[in-house]
Amino acid sequence: MTIKQRNVNSVIVLNLYGRLNVQGSRVLKDEAKALFESGKCVIHLNLAEVEVMDSSGLGAIISIMKDVQRLNGRLTLSNLNQFAREMFEITQLTEVFNIYPTEAEALATYV
Repeated sequence: MTIKQRNVNSVIVLNLYGRLNVQGSRVLKDEAKALFESGKCVIHLNLAEVEVMDSSGLGAIISIMKDVQRLNGRLTLSNLNQFAREMFEITQLTEVFNIYPTEAEALATYV
């Protein structure tokens, strides 16, 4: 898992690349932890380039959401592939997360 971070109008955008599995989940959680320690808790995850996501990847995103809520921040997701979207739908997490078809649509909600 590779993560590219950028700042868009005070939103930290994390573009994820590769496999969001056990190893990728650790990378993502470490990246989020560093953001939280620096006081940043307004985050967007762009999953467009995630090839595979398993239950540990889903767990990592849930863990990040819990931390974001604890810090009174905000988390959005975009560009989920069909399998990832189905995981969120089956677990009814579409009711918990703000999921958008595109990054631009997600970022527009931060205004």
